[in-house]
Amino acid sequence: MKAAALFFDDLMSRFVFATLRGMSQLPQTERTALKRLPKRGSFDRDVINAILDEGFVCHVGFIADDKPVVIPTGYARVGEELIIHGSQASRMLRALGKGIDVCVTVTLIDGLVLARSAFHHSMNYRSVVVFGRAQVIDGREEKLAALRALSEHMIRGRWDYVREPNEQELQQTTVLSVPLKEASAKIRTGQPIDDDKDYDLPIWAGILPLRISTESPVADPRLRMDLEIPAHVLSSRKR
Repeated sequence: MKAAALFFDDLMSRFVFATLRGMSQLPQTERTALKRLPKRGSFDRDVINAILDEGFVCHVGFIADDKPVVIPTGYARVGEELIIHGSQASRMLRALGKGIDVCVTVTLIDGLVLARSAFHHSMNYRSVVVFGRAQVIDGREEKLAALRALSEHMIRGRWDYVREPNEQELQQTTVLSVPLKEASAKIRTGQPIDDDKDYDLPIWAGILPLRISTESPVADPRLRMDLEIPAHVLSSRKR
C-alpha cells in the first residue's frame, strides 16, 4: 500500500510538471539545489513562472544591520524579472537597493493532506525560491511600466481605468527588480502517505482542498452614486 501511494504521488507530480513544462531549464546552483525530496523540485522556467503568476504575495528575506529580516510584499513578474515596490522610506527597499543578496519566496497552498497518523499530515503546495540581487529601476518610463505591471498583476485592466501616479508619487516610490536567474520550484501533490500498518485504521484520511476566491465587490461608502462596478472588477471574480 505504501509503495503504491508513493508511486501515485510521484506520478501526480510528474503530471503537474508535464502540463506546464517548457524547453528552458534554469541552471541548478548550490543555493537552489533541493536537499530534501528533490523529486518534487523543478528548474523549468514555465513551472516557476506559472507559480509566480498565480500568487499575490512574496516574502523577501535579507540581512539588515547583521540581523535576518523577512518582509511580505506584493510583486509582479515581468519576463524574467520579479518586480517589487514600496515607499522610499522602506528599510527593506533601501537595503535591497544597495545590491545585497536577497531570497524571495512565493507559496501557493492547494490543500491540507490529512493522514491517518499525526506524523504524516502534510500540505499540497506549489512554491518558488529565488536568489539574487535587486536593482533599482530609475528611469521614469521604466518605473511606470513596472508599476503598471504590478497593478495589472493584481487586477487586469485597472491601470487604464484609474489615475496614473503623479511626479511626486513617483519620487516617493522605489521600484526594484530581481532577476529570475537563480530559482527553483517545489511541488507536492496527491494523497497522504501513511505507514502500511496504518491503512486499516478506522480513521478518515484524504485531502481538504483550499483555494483563494473572490466574492462580490464592496463599494467604498464615499463612492459617487452614479458609478457602476467596472467590467474589469467583475471579470476578476473569474480569476
